[in-house]
Amino acid sequence: MKVLVTGCNGQVGSSLVAQLEGKAEVLAVDRDQLDITDEAAVNEAVAAFNPDVVINAAAHTAVDRAEEEVELSYQINRDGPRFLARAAEKAGAAMLHISTDYVFSGDEEGAYSEGDQTNPQGVYGESKLAGELAVSEACPQHIILRTAWVFGETGNNFVKTMIRLGRDRDQLGIVGDQFGGPTYAGDIAAALIVIAERFMRGESVAWGVYHYSGLPSVSWFEFASHIFEQAKAQGVIDSVPALSSITTADYPTPAKRPANSRLSMDKIETNFGIAACDWQAALADIRPYG
Repeated sequence: MKVLVTGCNGQVGSSLVAQLEGKAEVLAVDRDQLDITDEAAVNEAVAAFNPDVVINAAAHTAVDRAEEEVELSYQINRDGPRFLARAAEKAGAAMLHISTDYVFSGDEEGAYSEGDQTNPQGVYGESKLAGELAVSEACPQHIILRTAWVFGETGNNFVKTMIRLGRDRDQLGIVGDQFGGPTYAGDIAAALIVIAERFMRGESVAWGVYHYSGLPSVSWFEFASHIFEQAKAQGVIDSVPALSSITTADYPTPAKRPANSRLSMDKIETNFGIAACDWQAALADIRPYG
């Protein structure tokens, strides 16, 4: 199996590269090696490597900056995926693309299913939804994997931020009225590899949009409480700061955050046998995050 991985230094990308070692011939690129917004460069790289699977883990994920960096957001989140998907289609490859819960408004109750109405509330979500549409139009053999609340050992994420703040502050206010499923980057990578390997074995693949995130669903406040409990127990921090649950209104941001980021796992479990991420197990050893 030959796999092209973009965004190889990000949370999911680095996990993909590590887990594919010994399983596939991998061309791992970040923006310095391949600017996915350059269509000619994408076509040249894909033609030269001739991958069986293209996995796009590159994205403009700075949610608040996206409100100002509109053009850049669309270039990276829409145009880049389109160029990769077109090149994958020419090569006869499958295209696996990571998307986000931000394509939904977050105002509905319960877990969002793949067929629920999309209604992004900011530039990040709008540009990611545009990327989904671009991929689906350019390459019939595609999987769009929506995920949420991603954390891992590399890059910036909520777990690392909490550990850093926990060392510096005695008190913290954490948003308690936004809910979702924390999702370990390594489990996202593993899910994508399961799908890629099924394709390579010539088995039937139900292409389209899927959701993948963690259970149990929690608030950011509850997630932070678990992080600090583990960090203190494992000696990563000396003491747990006093936590208070605050509202979204208490912590205004340039971009609106979804109040509900819960994603239904039914479809991916039925079609691929992939279970929800056990984020608590992923934090059983919290030391690599600190």
